[in-house]
Amino acid sequence: MMPTTFALPPPVFVSVDGVEVATYELIPSVAVSSADVVFCHGTPWSAEVWARAARHLAVGHRVYLWDMPGYGRSAHGSHVCTDLKTQMYRFASLLAHWKLESPFVVAHDIGGAVALGAHLIHGRDYGSLFLWDVVTLDPWGSPFFRLVADHSDVFAALPSSLHAALVSEYIAGAANQQLSTATMATLTTPWTSGGGQSAFYRQIAGLRPEHTRPIVDSLHRVRCKTSIGWGEQDPWIPIEQAFRLQQLLPGEPEVTTVAGVGHLAPLEAPSLVEKALDAWLDAA
Repeated sequence: MMPTTFALPPPVFVSVDGVEVATYELIPSVAVSSADVVFCHGTPWSAEVWARAARHLAVGHRVYLWDMPGYGRSAHGSHVCTDLKTQMYRFASLLAHWKLESPFVVAHDIGGAVALGAHLIHGRDYGSLFLWDVVTLDPWGSPFFRLVADHSDVFAALPSSLHAALVSEYIAGAANQQLSTATMATLTTPWTSGGGQSAFYRQIAGLRPEHTRPIVDSLHRVRCKTSIGWGEQDPWIPIEQAFRLQQLLPGEPEVTTVAGVGHLAPLEAPSLVEKALDAWLDAA
């Protein structure tokens, strides 16, 4: 059974650029005049990483999530492009499909690059943008990530037992705190069953820093208020990048740091993340 932390409603499938995208909508039970909030996940996760925060905000806001193609319940396979340029375009298209003109966007990991690309390259406007441990500035990607990106075919041919151990170690290494057995199973199972092994290495191979450099060059053109959140012990993207990002974004946005937490703040410290999101929305 899926842990309650990850409980999302059944997906609504939307065709974007000819690819099936799993989307999720959480609507307050009582009609309220509130902001539309959209969550973007990173790699190798899915929308489930943001499920608890989404449920929390859905008490008073309309909340939308999506699994990027190649992840979660969206389309997989060698025919599905998972590079950042394509995901940026898909997110911009999905916002248009939802008819969201200025949503409040929360983005984690490569979801940050995707959200920024939809804004800066494809012209989507946001009410505000909250960036959590985001992939944007060079260098990004762990040494393992970069090794796999250059040798994905070799890793895709590993024996399944060795691959499963590698994926578990990789995912566990993102956190500074020990993740529960149920959480680990939820995060690793998509990559260790069915065609998950080849999909895991294929999505890594498609992620290249050259796709984020145009975003970095355009950060001064961000048109909405931004906030930054970061785990102080993030082993994948050092906290120093949060303050570099702060200097590059207009208005030097506030940086929220979470002590004792690694790259997975929504799972390692969900209550603190929810508190930060509440304050962000209240301020806006």
